[in-house]
Amino acid sequence: MIKKTRTIAGKDITKSVADALQYISYYHPPDYIRYLSQAYAREQNPAAKNAIGQILLNSRMAAFGRRPICQDTGLVVVFAKVGMNARIKSTASFSDLVNEGVRQAYLDPDNPLRASIVADPLARRVNTRDNTPAVVHVDLVQGNQIEITIAAKGGGSENKARFATLNPSASVSDWVVNTVSTLGSGWCPPGLISVGIGGSAEKAMLLAKEAMNEPIDMAELMARGASSAEEGLRIELYERINALGIGAQGLGGLTTVVDVKVATYPTHAASKPVALIPQCAANRHLKFTLDGSGPISLQPPDLRQWPDIGADELNPAGVRRVNLDTLTKEETASWRCGETLLLSGKILTGRDAAHKRMIELLDAGKPLPVNLRGRVIYYVGPVRAVRNEAVGPAGPTTASRLDDFTDKVLAETGLFAMVGKAERGPAAIESIVRHKTPYLAAVGGAAYLISKAIKGARIVAFEDLGMEAIYEFEVHDMPVIMAVDVEGNSIHNSGPLEWRKRMAVDSIARNIGL
Repeated sequence: MIKKTRTIAGKDITKSVADALQYISYYHPPDYIRYLSQAYAREQNPAAKNAIGQILLNSRMAAFGRRPICQDTGLVVVFAKVGMNARIKSTASFSDLVNEGVRQAYLDPDNPLRASIVADPLARRVNTRDNTPAVVHVDLVQGNQIEITIAAKGGGSENKARFATLNPSASVSDWVVNTVSTLGSGWCPPGLISVGIGGSAEKAMLLAKEAMNEPIDMAELMARGASSAEEGLRIELYERINALGIGAQGLGGLTTVVDVKVATYPTHAASKPVALIPQCAANRHLKFTLDGSGPISLQPPDLRQWPDIGADELNPAGVRRVNLDTLTKEETASWRCGETLLLSGKILTGRDAAHKRMIELLDAGKPLPVNLRGRVIYYVGPVRAVRNEAVGPAGPTTASRLDDFTDKVLAETGLFAMVGKAERGPAAIESIVRHKTPYLAAVGGAAYLISKAIKGARIVAFEDLGMEAIYEFEVHDMPVIMAVDVEGNSIHNSGPLEWRKRMAVDSIARNIGL
């Protein structure tokens, strides 16, 4: 039966894209909150439980405050299924309509989102300032409607995407588990792992990226059992990945993923293309349909599903409070791997672009625009403040991206400590030990919560870099965990190892009936 042609206004596409991006910036999908709440309830590692609790509290605060869950408000990815009997009324292209929606969403004065897209990926890398262009995929399908799945994908998780062409007889499960074990925690677990198998190289990546946005249903799948090879692989990977003990934020624990997605497509007899894409704890996506009746109308989720976790519940007894303004090397040397600190006082910020500039100045023998001696630097690119905020959501960025700069900065500036997200590499840890300058980790996925600890903010250098400028924050009780101490002990090494061993012992005990 041929369906009647429907006309869909281009302006409705634009407005729907803008509204959807605003919506997913501050509302987690309820299915993710349900599964994460279950993970919080069963987590046994105090550090990982605290991290999950911060993510849940942050989500609730962001939902009520209508401000971004994460400071990295993402690269916009759109999958559109356009019915062949749908007529788009517009003089602009479909991509242009989408990009205008992105522009409106990211420049919204009530809830501005962080612009992270650079126009020239190879050379100058100048920020486009409105987060355009989006990455748009369009399929022509039967029907007279347009179905759009829109996602805002964070850089930390996107950077951990992997691809391989396996031999046809090779184990996909082994490759995925081995690959996940090498990713570290910069992708901000607990999240999802999505796997695309088949087609060609680009098709496998698209399969994984699109499947990532499907509803979380692992508990239901495990309860009824697998009915296909794909479902069997999902269950196997879910169990094997969690058995790695990586845990929330890489601190070690029971839950690394809340679900695993698998999508397949026919492929060449000589090939087995396999793509792996992690999804971070922000997990921002939404599917909607346009039928010609106007733009979408989005209703808030039932926030009673969000657990009411108090901030006091997340601050353990005897937590160490640190005055950044009177900090000494002797004090930083006393911090021990795994302990929680609450930071108060003045802290500087700096990400990739700022560090590159600083290195160029140091190499040229020129003074830095800000004195780092005796200071602590926070790897962050905040969202722009609105109303009475000192700063917008300001969660940490992946610290390992700064590893190449670390030794020179520590050697030549007298920096006292660093704060970021996830693990540091071997060279950075060697530098930490050499210069007795510890590394602290804040929780990725708790950006709005962290911003409430920031009472003042001013740009002190490199203003032209936008969100990558160097700020000075005034913080009060900003929560961090001691990640790498001056002796080189790393919670991201010891935590997963300990919990992998514990889970293996528990599994053996269950199997022999103890």
